[in-house]
Amino acid sequence: MNPSRSIVVAGGGIGGLTAALALAARGHRVTVCEAAAQPRPLGVGINLLPHAVRVLAGLGLLPALEAMAVHTRALVFANRHGQTIYEDLRGLAAGSSHPQLSIHRGHLQMRLWDEAAQRLGPDQVRTGERVVAARETANGAVAEILHADGTRSERACDILVGADGIHSALRQQFYPDEGAPRWNGMMMWRGTTLARPFLDGRTMVQAGHRRAKFVVYPIEPVRPDGLQRINWICDRRLREDGFGGGLTAPSREDWSKPGSLDDLLPTFGSWRFAWLDVPGLIRAAEQIFEWPMVDRDPLPRWRHGHTTLLGDAAHPMYPIGSNGATQAILDAAALAQALDAHASITAALNAYEAARLPRIEDVTDPTVLAEWVQAYKKAAGHQVGRPQAAH
Repeated sequence: MNPSRSIVVAGGGIGGLTAALALAARGHRVTVCEAAAQPRPLGVGINLLPHAVRVLAGLGLLPALEAMAVHTRALVFANRHGQTIYEDLRGLAAGSSHPQLSIHRGHLQMRLWDEAAQRLGPDQVRTGERVVAARETANGAVAEILHADGTRSERACDILVGADGIHSALRQQFYPDEGAPRWNGMMMWRGTTLARPFLDGRTMVQAGHRRAKFVVYPIEPVRPDGLQRINWICDRRLREDGFGGGLTAPSREDWSKPGSLDDLLPTFGSWRFAWLDVPGLIRAAEQIFEWPMVDRDPLPRWRHGHTTLLGDAAHPMYPIGSNGATQAILDAAALAQALDAHASITAALNAYEAARLPRIEDVTDPTVLAEWVQAYKKAAGHQVGRPQAAH
């Protein structure tokens, strides 16, 4: 087994905590530095795809997560009237080895937090400590830390992992000219509501059209009173990006801005389906948050000396498609595996990056893309072959 490393993880979100657990399970000495003075179960619903659930199951977390989540059976694509266009089976129903879990993001984070405090030791999962910069030394990295009381300190380590989100201080240090996140013109409103289960109580639905979509799925088991916590998302296109360089995102201060019914009901107030009263669900919300659909351009590399990036700090994604938390969890597993496979820290961090920073050709086979394009052209009636001379 390769030598135990001292590792500082900047950020106590889902990706950072999973990385801490995976690294500690392999014998590394891990410290998590979280900027928040008191972590709280913030946010709304997310989905963990089966390959991410497999990672968490390997850490012994599956029973606890299943008790607070829903085994998603299918994703249904529907039109504006809630009529099914296509049903895609998910998780165990699709033959996967592990379930797809719909879960409250904050509850998942707190479960990971409690596990990390227990396995790493409470003094190794630290609050009120924001990693604001990295400094390289001959023997490793030094995390420069800003404490909640305004004081500063440093913590030396063999490896520093930046898991500090889309506004990552470490990413900004390495790429100071990157600018603000890119907005695609869509605004999202997300909320949770206690309501009667819809359909089979295990189905996600995405209904609507290009300019407005309503996504809804349960994130907790049915309660004794017959109610279930339902997560819902309203997407509405406010501006067109012209397929150019993107739009400037609204200010950071708006990310957790409370949403208003006045922004939603003019568009979604008449969306009543045979199986769900959409405006009724929105009106009964426990909470509504508003934020823009943003991401960033891919980076050429994540490793800088003994520091690397992970999760949204490395590759922020639109908060749709069940990808954000799932990909951060896969990053965590890949980082731990790379350190197992390589005695050299540089080689390990390079291997982690090579595994998780693929080109598009590595994700989708070009021959498959060509087949899709040709199938579309055939269905659309495009002329195939050489034009024939007129008679």
